[in-house]
Amino acid sequence: MSSPKQILIVEDDEFIREALTELLQGEGYQIAIAQNGQIGIDFLKSAKELPSLILLDLMMPVKDGFTFREEQLSDDRLNKVPVLVMSADPSMLIKKDRLKANVYMRKPLELSDMLRSIEELVK
Repeated sequence: MSSPKQILIVEDDEFIREALTELLQGEGYQIAIAQNGQIGIDFLKSAKELPSLILLDLMMPVKDGFTFREEQLSDDRLNKVPVLVMSADPSMLIKKDRLKANVYMRKPLELSDMLRSIEELVK
């Protein structure tokens, strides 16, 4: 059902996308990237095998992380993929019930905490 250790990064900031890609590939993960939530949802819907995890930014153009998550949760196939939300939004924790994510991390990311969380989610 899911690709071995593949992570989908849904993030509009190119620097963050590239840094996460480099870091996670170095840890042995396969990476797919999406510059916004629409590209992320399109990727998931067309994927033969779903990723093991989604790293999701909240504030993005075209389709934000909240809308992405609503669509993901409403799809019986896609809603099984765990999500780690990463955001600089100071009210993220207030809004977390709406997101129903597995893990929430504030930007700037603490990489060791993030890697530990990813390892726990991608078993």
